[in-house]
Amino acid sequence: MRPSKSNSHKIILAVIGIALLVMAIMLFLIPPALFPDPANGFQVLRNMHLGGGFNNFVAPDQSDISQDYTEYLTWWSPGQYLVPYFFKLIAAVNLGQAMAITVAICSALGLCGFYLFFKKIGFTPLISSLSIAFIFFQVAFFVPYAYYNGGEILIFSFEGWFLYGCASFDKPGIKVALFVLLAGWIGFFFKSSFIWMYVAGLLCLWIKICVNRKGILEWVKKGLWVGIPAALSLATIYVFFLSKGQSPASASLGIKLTAETFSFPLASPILSGFSIDDFAHGLIYHFGVAIFSTGWSVAILILLAVLSLWLIITIMRRINLTDYRLFLILFYLVALVFFGFAYLLQLNISYEARHFRILGILIVPGMIWLVSRSKVVYKIFFGLIFLGIAAYSVHYVYTGFYVNKTICAHGETGIAQPNIDQQSLNKVIQLDKENKNAVFVFISNDIGLEVLHNRIITLPIIGNDLKIDVDDYDYDGFAGPLYIVLPESYNGPKEKMIMKSFKGYAGWNISMLSDKYVLYEARMKR
Repeated sequence: MRPSKSNSHKIILAVIGIALLVMAIMLFLIPPALFPDPANGFQVLRNMHLGGGFNNFVAPDQSDISQDYTEYLTWWSPGQYLVPYFFKLIAAVNLGQAMAITVAICSALGLCGFYLFFKKIGFTPLISSLSIAFIFFQVAFFVPYAYYNGGEILIFSFEGWFLYGCASFDKPGIKVALFVLLAGWIGFFFKSSFIWMYVAGLLCLWIKICVNRKGILEWVKKGLWVGIPAALSLATIYVFFLSKGQSPASASLGIKLTAETFSFPLASPILSGFSIDDFAHGLIYHFGVAIFSTGWSVAILILLAVLSLWLIITIMRRINLTDYRLFLILFYLVALVFFGFAYLLQLNISYEARHFRILGILIVPGMIWLVSRSKVVYKIFFGLIFLGIAAYSVHYVYTGFYVNKTICAHGETGIAQPNIDQQSLNKVIQLDKENKNAVFVFISNDIGLEVLHNRIITLPIIGNDLKIDVDDYDYDGFAGPLYIVLPESYNGPKEKMIMKSFKGYAGWNISMLSDKYVLYEARMKR
């Protein structure tokens, strides 16, 4: 029997729910690898287990390797490692499985939150469920099933609920104040860049509770219910966290205006919503082999900026849902101002669509509404685009599961280790158990998480042009056995550059860990 239209959204949601359950089981059996950013957070967790203070990054001091250098890590929020650690404690699982639980729960929570938000602002259950299906097949949704991306998946779990809360209040009061205060703390705990979304969401909330009020004084009075708890939330975040260290917005390299400075945030709705940045391996900031040259990338970016503007304007004109239009335009404008000036001032914020994911989500219900009322040929065209994105995403996550299970090494943490093979990792773990005062050196910050009894150093990767900042590599002094693990491809100038960086060591012994990795061992003091 053909399902009735009224039940179509339930079928869509049920299929997505089953898919989430299957993927959660697979992820628990095949835990993900780690992106570099959350790997830094887990190094902090590792240091805390070894006796370091809360949220302190501890590493051998470059001026004297026998001593430690300690830094309070404010570059990333602590939620990226504390949430998985919470599941590790309560479920008695290893760290890799705890990350799998985190991803599974956050993915489901995120989709539920956005579904309720879309319905709250006026979309039908069918449009809302179709929107969730589109979001489900975005490449960004599948990434944490292959590589745990820390704050990205955590903030996804919260964004929809935050928007739902902002859309739920029509008058000020103590409930609004508590919501504003707690939302700031929770969102920042998950991901520090939540602050710009926090500002955009609270602007929407302020307008909603004041829209029927007349006079500036009334707007100011009602706005105090939002402004005061927001100021308190941000002030405590700064005093108790951000003021203790550096963040991506701490330093500017000076003003520099380029074609992508404002065109990138302008293009972000389509760039993120249609996973174009993922297809291109990073249109501007490359995280793989670049597909387009710089010139072509800029040209594509400008085209996408024009198309994004056209899409936003079309949605604003044709969809008569006041709350939706309010959220869409304010988030778009706040993102344009925040990231435009961040790029203009050359702050340490990359040109990546992941920063704008919420815009790529907000356009989805409006886009589907427009397609649902368009001609058949446009529906077919959009359907083909959707199928293309879905096919790429499924292939991505299938490849991720396959690589993490069959190719990556695995140690005691349970995390998939793509930057070392099993034979080499087994030797590293053995050396770690046999020593208590050694220093291990790697060029990937995830491998060091398997070293549970000794100190570690992570050096930057040396490019084929052999250009390095010597200050990032030089280590003075002597501190017991030194073990450097490098890929066999470093044989030659690169290995010599690294060995010379440890000036207090002599008597190097070089041995093959496997056919792909080499161990450089030094126990003598120069």
